[in-house]
Amino acid sequence: MSANGTKGTEPKSSSEKKNHNKYRREKPWDNENIDHWKIEEWKPEYMKSTMLEESSFATLFPKYREQYLREVWGQVTKALKKVGISCELNLIEGSMTVRTTRKTTDPYVILKARDLIKLLARSIPVEKAIQILDDGTNCDIIKIGGLVRNKERFVKRRQRLLGPQGQTLKAIELLTRCYVLVQGNTVAAMGTFKGLKQVRKIVVDCLQHNYHPIYNIKALMIKRELAKDPELANENWERFLPRFRQLNKPKSKKTGKSEAEGENGMKDGKKAKKKKKVYTPFPPAPTPSKIDLQLESGEYFLNEKQRQEEKRKKKRDKAEKKKSDRGNKRDKAFEAPAEEYESPLKKKKKSNSGVHDLKKMASNVRSNIKKNKKGR
Repeated sequence: MSANGTKGTEPKSSSEKKNHNKYRREKPWDNENIDHWKIEEWKPEYMKSTMLEESSFATLFPKYREQYLREVWGQVTKALKKVGISCELNLIEGSMTVRTTRKTTDPYVILKARDLIKLLARSIPVEKAIQILDDGTNCDIIKIGGLVRNKERFVKRRQRLLGPQGQTLKAIELLTRCYVLVQGNTVAAMGTFKGLKQVRKIVVDCLQHNYHPIYNIKALMIKRELAKDPELANENWERFLPRFRQLNKPKSKKTGKSEAEGENGMKDGKKAKKKKKVYTPFPPAPTPSKIDLQLESGEYFLNEKQRQEEKRKKKRDKAEKKKSDRGNKRDKAFEAPAEEYESPLKKKKKSNSGVHDLKKMASNVRSNIKKNKKGR
């Protein structure tokens, strides 16, 4: 007993660990053999009664898709009828609508139907778009219009995703096992969740971070080979993946020069030669204002009508000068080139010099032959 009359409690040993799962009961899914990522097939008998409320989704489509949608709408209606979804094509508003009916047995299929009309609006062929109704297929529509501000830069980077003759896009499709379509300001992709995540990374890296798709393609190829090895399944693959250094180094905001150039503005540590300024005790002359210039030219004292007339006159003179310059430039093409005149005396001298040169060469050859004979 302690002094205050309470029983003394012994401190717990540090070796004893707390059992956090003391009151947790075992669940039927606490089994290593169960694949938690597997999507179970939905059966109509799971739905015992009809839906209490009607759910609907609508999406707009561009004008150029109207003719195609008219032709294939029968196939869309037929495919959606099998899963108990009604659809409507409104050509006046330019919209597509899908709704649940009393025959709908799968509560999630309405979201699949919503994705179907979205893909049709983004120029995906109906044969491919209908595959979204399968449980294992999902879609992702990536908006790329706002990732790059400059229009020319946006077009160039979007072209990188396609590659020469669509080879880069084909490589992305083979490695991610997704169907990818680049159309306007969006990239539509269809496939598994894992593949869609990879496609989104490639697209965002290319458009936003100016990272060429070929680097991500190389990394995916290496990952695919590493996945075949069971020993490396639970290891970090960072050491196997290539690290690409950025060649275009960012310029500093203050100087506007790259970090490689340094403070003096010269590469390889060479110092730039600074010109010595001539010392003057007087401050620099102030820049003349607009009014000062008008006073100097006399324009300040003219009224508005006279100023306008002066401006028109200057404009006319400038236009006439440009016109005359263009005319002179055109006339130069028709001018005969200057011919050089040679006097007959100069011509004679040139011909004689050629003869003397030949005689000199002949004498040199003869002397060489004689030397060779003596040497023998």
